[in-house]
Amino acid sequence: MRIRAAGALLIPLALLAAACAGTSSAGTSSADDSSAGAGLGGGSRTVGSGSTTLDVGDQKGGSQAVLEAAGELKNLPYKIGWSTFTSGPPLLEAVNAKAVDIGGVGNTPPVFAAASNSAITVVASSRQSEAGDAIVVPQGSTLTSVADLKGKSIAVAQGSSSNYTLVAALAKAGLKPSDVTFDYLQPADALAAFSRHAVDAWATWDPYTTQVEQADHARILATGQGLPGVGLNFQVASPSALADKAKAAAIADYLKRLHKAQLWADAHPEQWARVWAKDTGLSYGVALAAVKQSEATTVPVAVDSSAIASEQQIADAFAALKLIPHGIAFADFVDKRFNAGLPPSTTAPRTS
Repeated sequence: MRIRAAGALLIPLALLAAACAGTSSAGTSSADDSSAGAGLGGGSRTVGSGSTTLDVGDQKGGSQAVLEAAGELKNLPYKIGWSTFTSGPPLLEAVNAKAVDIGGVGNTPPVFAAASNSAITVVASSRQSEAGDAIVVPQGSTLTSVADLKGKSIAVAQGSSSNYTLVAALAKAGLKPSDVTFDYLQPADALAAFSRHAVDAWATWDPYTTQVEQADHARILATGQGLPGVGLNFQVASPSALADKAKAAAIADYLKRLHKAQLWADAHPEQWARVWAKDTGLSYGVALAAVKQSEATTVPVAVDSSAIASEQQIADAFAALKLIPHGIAFADFVDKRFNAGLPPSTTAPRTS
């Protein structure tokens, strides 16, 4: 496999190029954010009351935004200290370092973290439309199928959900990773490279998919729809937080509120798009299109045997390709105690 890596895997960059100014959301320079727990917010972002503080890792337009929009942060019997990260891998570094108690990521970061022997535990899941996970090409590109990517360069964030979407899409088309060149770029750099045609394609997720479709007139070559393992997202907690009785109780309450908020967003796409646009710096039009495509179509589901099998498939694929240092038993990194009352992970999200 030919790889052109740009920057370290776990150096957080600005989440949205439309809203970035060379700093992390916590106000620190991206060049200084490479350590575990980098990009953490301060105490000014704490909400709630009580003697217990739950430190939550988040991404722009993520859990805090949807909880606030749905009114689910009212009457918190504990405090939440929010810390913002640009993607899943650095967030899980912070979980491993005990700087964060829990945070939401896509399907692939937990696999990479587990293979690095990180101290993480998956405690909740949700299923989202796969339409936002896509491989995009410039509008004038002569590429018409994934098979046409042979010998081409593709931007992708290493360890992200799109990393697996790309690998799975290539396999479905009869290609190996060695048949293409992976340009490992974080989103802001990938967007810049794509816009100036420095790469032939970009494997990404919403809102980037919608953003480049509308602003750069990109064309979708393929989506994650129909690919095994695509569509699941996870809440990942620190084992030390789960061992703390007070924090475990706060996690249980937090997850219930988050589930309610996700269902609220599904039922109120226009309201959620307005909040999401404000939080991310996207235009309302782009936000609404992304919300209707994938971001509002979220169903809280159980971390059951099917979800575990799906993640195991991802882990096995990456281990076989030597993209992770060794194989893992994903079930060893799961705590099912918060599954009560949730539908199975095979439940399909609403389509807009």
